[in-house]
Amino acid sequence: MNKIAVIILAAGKGSRMKSDLAKVLHKVAGKSMVNHVIEAAKEVASSHIHVVVGHQAETVQKEIQKYHNVQFVLQKELLGTGDAVKSALPGLDACIEHVLVLCGDVPLIKKQTIADLVSAHRNQPADLTVLAAKVNDPTGYGRIIQDNEGQLLAIREEADATDLERQIDIVNTGIFCFEKRFLESGLGRIQNNNSQGEYYLTDLVEVAVQNKAKTLVKITDDVEQVMGVNTMEQLTRINTAFHKTSNEIS
Repeated sequence: MNKIAVIILAAGKGSRMKSDLAKVLHKVAGKSMVNHVIEAAKEVASSHIHVVVGHQAETVQKEIQKYHNVQFVLQKELLGTGDAVKSALPGLDACIEHVLVLCGDVPLIKKQTIADLVSAHRNQPADLTVLAAKVNDPTGYGRIIQDNEGQLLAIREEADATDLERQIDIVNTGIFCFEKRFLESGLGRIQNNNSQGEYYLTDLVEVAVQNKAKTLVKITDDVEQVMGVNTMEQLTRINTAFHKTSNEIS
């Protein structure tokens, strides 16, 4: 596992939280969301964890440093997830062959899920592996479009999906594992010609398809552990799910 690096995305403002606190610093079970994610990430890359900070960068960094020894990358302008990952690449050690991308606002992600994702990615081997979730209600999520052999064809946002595609119940979690060389070359090809003017990590799927790169979809049916937090209502739900899981284990 020493050839794996982890990039954790923790630069966003989280404006929908309607809070002065950076989104990833909101707490689940008394601990900042991003610190939950770092703990899970240590399972696969204890000494190669890079956290991308941006909004309230100094505050986020200080909170993390209380508990973890990680490397920090400053995303100077919040130009999207693709740009965030690109900003972290120069800091990766030369020995790194694979890059796992996690979201700092997905605090219930399990160590075993991360380890299984990396193992599947390496055993295939794949250039791009996405962690997907099978959900009862896919509304609002990007749908995973696959061919008959399971190859990933696209991640289709709901607004762009056809009626048939909207019925797909396999959705994107925002968690990826990449072969480093594919990631480096692919990030140089994505464009920001969208309404937000941002570079989206999900656009690498299109790059992979165009270049006949090997893709893999790893599906979990444990939806709660891959839920992201964008609102205070979702934060409350995540806290409830955390305590429920803790009680079941105990």
